[in-house]
Amino acid sequence: MKLLQTLLVLFLGITGLFAQEVAVTGTVTDADGVPLEGASVYVAEISVGTTTNASGNYELLLKPGKHIVQFSYIGFAPVSRAITLGESGTTINVTLQASMSLDEVVIVSGSKKAEKITSSPATIVTISPRQINEYAGNPAELLARKKGIDYFRAGIATPAFNIRGFNSNFNSKNLQVADGRISSLIATGLPMGPLTTTVKEDIEQIEVVLGPNATLYGPNAHNGLLNTITKDPRRHEGITVATNLGVNSDGNGYYSGRLRVAKKLSDKWAFKATGEYTKATEFIYADSVYIDRNLDGVTEGYPEYDLDNDVRFFKTEASAYYSPTEGTDLIATYGHSNSTYLSPTNVGRNQIIDWRISFWQLRFKTRNFFAQAYYTTSKTDDTYSIDERTKQYYRGIDAGLTEEEASGEFSYASAARFIDDSKRWNAEMQYSNTLFDDKLEFVTGLQWQLDMANSKGSYLLDEGGDIEVAQLGGYLHLDYDFGSGFRGIAATRIDNHEIYGTNVIPKFGVLKEFEKGTLRFTYGQGIAAPTIINMYGNLFSGLILGNSDGFTLTDGTVVPAQGVEKVDTYEIGYRGSLSPKLYGDFNAYYNINKDFLSPVTVIGVATQRGDTPIEEVQSGYAFYSGLVATYINFGRVNTYGADLSLTYSISPKWSATANYSYFDYSFDEDDTDNDFNNDGEVNFLDFLINSPTNKIGAGVNYSGDKFFGGVFSRWVEEYNYFSSYQIASETLPGYTYRGTPIVEDSKSTDSYNYGPLGGFVTFDLNFGYHFNKNFTLSFAATNLFNTEMREFTAAPPTGGLYVLEAKLNLD
Repeated sequence: MKLLQTLLVLFLGITGLFAQEVAVTGTVTDADGVPLEGASVYVAEISVGTTTNASGNYELLLKPGKHIVQFSYIGFAPVSRAITLGESGTTINVTLQASMSLDEVVIVSGSKKAEKITSSPATIVTISPRQINEYAGNPAELLARKKGIDYFRAGIATPAFNIRGFNSNFNSKNLQVADGRISSLIATGLPMGPLTTTVKEDIEQIEVVLGPNATLYGPNAHNGLLNTITKDPRRHEGITVATNLGVNSDGNGYYSGRLRVAKKLSDKWAFKATGEYTKATEFIYADSVYIDRNLDGVTEGYPEYDLDNDVRFFKTEASAYYSPTEGTDLIATYGHSNSTYLSPTNVGRNQIIDWRISFWQLRFKTRNFFAQAYYTTSKTDDTYSIDERTKQYYRGIDAGLTEEEASGEFSYASAARFIDDSKRWNAEMQYSNTLFDDKLEFVTGLQWQLDMANSKGSYLLDEGGDIEVAQLGGYLHLDYDFGSGFRGIAATRIDNHEIYGTNVIPKFGVLKEFEKGTLRFTYGQGIAAPTIINMYGNLFSGLILGNSDGFTLTDGTVVPAQGVEKVDTYEIGYRGSLSPKLYGDFNAYYNINKDFLSPVTVIGVATQRGDTPIEEVQSGYAFYSGLVATYINFGRVNTYGADLSLTYSISPKWSATANYSYFDYSFDEDDTDNDFNNDGEVNFLDFLINSPTNKIGAGVNYSGDKFFGGVFSRWVEEYNYFSSYQIASETLPGYTYRGTPIVEDSKSTDSYNYGPLGGFVTFDLNFGYHFNKNFTLSFAATNLFNTEMREFTAAPPTGGLYVLEAKLNLD
């Protein structure tokens, strides 16, 4: 509590906001010395900017202190300049090059303030505005071209990613953030992914932090963080109309229409509004559901019942910007989405039907202070487990029901339907400033969250109404300049959670800045918190129960309540220019992972959940007699790896990229705490790392005044994958999974084992043409040669997807 009190006091020290402004002036020219009229000069952390006049001159009024000034112009590589502004102002003259950018990019994910990517204390990859603008498909596909990311498509509408191992079909360890707003589902903790409300044309930049960043973003910024930054209407005015027409390798159509309107009404007011409607048909695929039927007593596989391959998305956002004084913003935003698609899970696919996400967000920011509050709702009435509904349908048929009777409400009777009416409140305050002649920079903040989960009793223990879970976190991030290019960082966070208690999360690092890059050594800790479904789940009539209170078994064994999972990460990296035309980004890391949040596992026959008799909790007690599957903590494993990427500017318009990622792990075979499946032997089946050891990617890009394009190829090494019911593995003689021998291309216990994931080489192609400054036509082919490859379980093989995009910009 002492730290939280200190943080509150720091919020009161905002006197520096009222310092006298001084002028930054200069000229922006091209490589031939020709002035660039209309070039943007912008300071991201305070949203203050201007443009150059006909002579290329500009003047920008800023308060004394540290700033990062960005210079950009259409068709030229952006440039950033870090300055320390004194009382008399300064002059910055900039020459912009007509080339692909190898210069520093301003980002905000590493320290929650604007900084150059070369100076960030974290390993971060970015998808730039130019890459998004020149790609006709879903910008999430561009994650496949970045180092250190396990990218996969689980269907036409569900691109996803994982970082540094431990992937599953129900992965909540990668945090998703949009404009500072946590974008995860309330009950499950899963990233919203396709449910997001943001449209492509409003995305300014996407940033991905590799590894934990929990000191600033809290629990579940564990494996990594994806941050989406949307466009400011004052810098990106106009009307954009975009439409996509496409087809997948099965001949099924894809259509998307999007609109963005943005206008600066005055020096004080601006607004933007966006909308999207997307309709597609999923790749043709029906998973096998294994049923022990009463007709013959033999377990057979049947295709998913009543499968609907239609995919539909509706998204909209609207924001109003008010600036009472320059550098001070009040921003109000509303967003809504309605989504229907197929989603893979640990126990087969879910049919997502009309899942509706809404949020209301209010942000206030100045040079040193930021505050926000937002309210998120999540609703669905008819989403269901296809696997369980299929089984229930056949139970009805075997019981003598007619087709009509078995396919109606009866088919949902075994808790196949999921209802969600959940809500979340978030609030945050952040203050940043400098001390000791600007040598010490600090960022401190408070974050509060109240989850109110409600499944109407369909999959949570919430028959009495909302399950309310509150958490409060405070953080302090220090960055000290020792001189001679050396910087030290130290950060800590205290999180207090209503259920799993208090945790202290540290981070330390040393950075050495050279003229064109930065070498960094960091240590950081991350935690993965149990989700509400981990704590209060109630699936399949109580067979799966959440573990917020622990269990007592019939033999007196006490299974403790689930706590947090922890990772300690040691990392070294370099990011910067290796030569005038070559840019490199390298990092190596070593993780100590402990107290894993397990997948669902059978713990035995329970007599109590906490202090409550199990028969009062388990609705299907008459059938299960107290047999319970739940979530626990277990074990320790060390993971390690390295990522590297190179970008070479062949010419002002041509560039080439290459990246490589390595990942591996080790564990103590003699440590019985590592024996998760209780088979008396510690091996890889206890940890389910689920990541390829090697990945390679390479591509060539061209960006000219009119024509642009690129080709990218990636190789993913073959690897085995296990996730609850789901299995994708080569034949492993002598090994069993869920009681069944592991044999490729055969039935496993509950699903079909098609063989390992990965093991493919694929090519992506994109190109386009700017007919003029208003109209662009482009094309993107994902998996150009339609290589059949399995990237995920409970999902169709990924085939080719070919999309044509037309975009009209009205300034």
